[in-house]
Amino acid sequence: MSSPDTTPKSVIIVGGSLAGLMHALTLLSLPSPPKVRILERSPTALLHDQGAGVVAGSETQEFFAKYVRPGRDIAVTSPMRHYLNRQGDVMPETVEQKAQRMTSWDMLYHLLRWRVEGLESGHTKGLKPDDRPKAQYENGCTVTGVSDDPAGIRLTWTQKDRGEQSATADMVIAADGASSTIRRLLAPEVERKYAGYVAWRGTCPETELSDAAREVFIERFTFYHTEGIQILGYVIPGREGTLLKSERLFNWVWYANYAEDSPEHVDLMTDNDGKRHAITLPVGAMEESVWKRQQEYAVEILPPQYAEAVRKTKQPFVQAITDVISPQNSFMDHKLLLVGDSLAGFRPHTAASTGQAAYDALTMGQWLSGEFSKGEYDRRVMDFATRLQQHGVMLGERSQFGRHPFNG
Repeated sequence: MSSPDTTPKSVIIVGGSLAGLMHALTLLSLPSPPKVRILERSPTALLHDQGAGVVAGSETQEFFAKYVRPGRDIAVTSPMRHYLNRQGDVMPETVEQKAQRMTSWDMLYHLLRWRVEGLESGHTKGLKPDDRPKAQYENGCTVTGVSDDPAGIRLTWTQKDRGEQSATADMVIAADGASSTIRRLLAPEVERKYAGYVAWRGTCPETELSDAAREVFIERFTFYHTEGIQILGYVIPGREGTLLKSERLFNWVWYANYAEDSPEHVDLMTDNDGKRHAITLPVGAMEESVWKRQQEYAVEILPPQYAEAVRKTKQPFVQAITDVISPQNSFMDHKLLLVGDSLAGFRPHTAASTGQAAYDALTMGQWLSGEFSKGEYDRRVMDFATRLQQHGVMLGERSQFGRHPFNG
């Protein structure tokens, strides 16, 4: 075992969502943990999950077992996956006994906030705290500059009600998402590009589903494909992370093609106040007429069980599907790192965006614990990012613009 190349005494993390929190917790778990400060752009004290389901892959499960140690189950197990045809019948040749774990963004976020800075919520009731040091979590911070400095890395930002701020740290971790400000400042040639389709998303209580819908959805990973359309769904924990069958949610994701800047695309991404959104149309912002039209379209194009789930969803939202990847993950003599979506934005078909954040944090922990060099850390992180980003493009292009073998 080698000595780590870098043992930072102070770290600033830009971005306070899952990737930033995972990296903060990894740092706080080191034998000699650094002082960790998290700068989150959102002005509110909590980020909002918008009802998003998450596939808890092996990397995510490993990270939570090693670092979060919640002392409770955090996911619903779906032991089977299958495809429906247009009539809503299971296609027998697609049935696969493959267990997958399904959780929610909300669950992961609140457990991480609890471990990282002691924020209590309904998700943490009855869970035991530990004696790890806590991070300083600050909201309303918009980064405006980053530069190398004899004292480390200097960041400048504006903060709500406090004006312009600056600080230096031994290390800066950019976990500020696929539209990363840090990446744009360091590598402006790396662009995030729209892939030609969006994901409609929503949830409804599993208890509100009919028997016919429950038969194909509950504890099943269920897909439907037709030309230019894919929809999938699975059960996730309910409010405050409950796993009670009477309180869980059915989560669905519906991919649909929209030519960029077409009238349909502009109409979809314009909210009920007339503001156009580039990437995410959040919960509560959708024009009622747009949602009503989509619900009617669901009846025409989807299996009846999915049309039902869409009809019973009260708070949908939309995410544009994009591609982006940086050719490098570290800058300024390895004192600044891009991690998670800031490094590579995966298409959601991979079900690996949260897994990438977990993998990057786990790998950083191995490097800073002296298991391998910073060069090996770079190699592993870039290999994971490149491989999964390319795989996501392949899956998405086949799903939305090609011929899927299980089209119904």
